[in-house]
Amino acid sequence: MSDETNTGTEPKSSADVEPKITLNEYSALEEKVRQALREVYDPELGMSVIELGLIRKLEFSPDSVNVTMILTTPFCPYGPALVEQVRQKTQEAAERTAKVTMGLEMWEPTMMEDQAAANWGLYY
Repeated sequence: MSDETNTGTEPKSSADVEPKITLNEYSALEEKVRQALREVYDPELGMSVIELGLIRKLEFSPDSVNVTMILTTPFCPYGPALVEQVRQKTQEAAERTAKVTMGLEMWEPTMMEDQAAANWGLYY
């Protein structure tokens, strides 16, 4: 029997430490994902989920991405298809597992990108 005790303060091995990703790398990754999501269109409105402001938050970890999105209406008939397209495009662009969480905010036209709103005839 050994007199040594494990205090739990031993340094972690390099295999236990998550790889560090810089803020610049996250910014570049976020831009890459947002560009990819411009290819996901709401078929009824003919605008991308980015133009419509449906993507509310992107959260990155070294091995996954969590996307918080909303729909233009809670009863959007294309909702499930849009959610799956967002998940797939995010996963492809970020090269890591993607999960989509539905946000609780109600969509309103003021969430649209400025140019998209202007193209739709809305001015704020």
